[in-house]
Amino acid sequence: MATTGTLLTSNSPGNKLPRVIILATGGTIAGAAESSTQTGYVSGQMTVAAMLAAVPETNDIARLSGEQLANVGSQDMTFKIMITLAKRINELLADENISGVVVTHGTDTMEETAHFLNLTVKSRKPVVLTGAMRPATAVSADGPLNLFNSVAVAADPQAAERGALVVMNDRIHGAHSLTKTNTTSVETFLSPLNGLIGTVNYGHTRYFRKPFRRHTFLSEFDVDGVATLPRVDIIYACIDMPADLIDGSVAGGARGIVIAGDGNGNMNTATLERAARAAQQGVVLVRSSRVPTGRVGRNVEVDDDRHGFIASDELNPAKARILLMLALLKERSLKDIQQLFFDY
Repeated sequence: MATTGTLLTSNSPGNKLPRVIILATGGTIAGAAESSTQTGYVSGQMTVAAMLAAVPETNDIARLSGEQLANVGSQDMTFKIMITLAKRINELLADENISGVVVTHGTDTMEETAHFLNLTVKSRKPVVLTGAMRPATAVSADGPLNLFNSVAVAADPQAAERGALVVMNDRIHGAHSLTKTNTTSVETFLSPLNGLIGTVNYGHTRYFRKPFRRHTFLSEFDVDGVATLPRVDIIYACIDMPADLIDGSVAGGARGIVIAGDGNGNMNTATLERAARAAQQGVVLVRSSRVPTGRVGRNVEVDDDRHGFIASDELNPAKARILLMLALLKERSLKDIQQLFFDY
């Protein structure tokens, strides 16, 4: 049953506004172009202070402060930045005076960072990622309202225990389910498998569900003391794909490989044989799919038990890679790694 949140404003009698921290990493929401109508722009040009100054109405719903953790287009996002981000969020949310965190981020890799935070943040409090499809200088820029709505969600107690969220275009997505589906549309993010967490309309929140999988305060993953992650490669399956791509990945030092497979995680016979050989050598092979929706089932068209493969279940290749990298931080059996893909 849907629940409706409250729009917190400075006019609410007796209300002490919640404290929300904005962590900026760059992206289109901080981008600028030479004119308001051109398609070309440069990401990461505005500071967090400038973004907040452009939306003064956010001060009516929360007590805000901001930190500039990075200022890059999300195509240049790194695991070093992501680990720093997760550690900083954990530090901030351990403060009982802080109600939630908003992360401004480019949309190209937002689903990957959201998934990473969903697995590594150790708090019940709201963690909200937002961005924009149009730069700040554009006619009808979408960033300001996305930021306002994100602050409203981060300040809302009913957003707690829902894992890392992405707020874009009046929609509240869960990190596990969402994916970018369009190169330019403001309605680029969809959650086709499990649906929306909720909606937010000019700060008024409405929630439909909580995530079905383990996340944040329920997650076993921890990046305290972690500086780097094991190398995991993604190889894209296609007609007559060269099987030696597997060998190149293994030679490059990959401890895991995710196959962005045809259909239900399939690959041609030659690649299947090379992948099985790599698995016998101790490289963890995960079968995901290049198809936008659907699950990759275990032992459907590929005998995973015989070859020593992992089925990605609901996770697309990019998210499967992140889960596998975290899984490889300690020794686990293939059975245990497979269970992680069912649990998360």
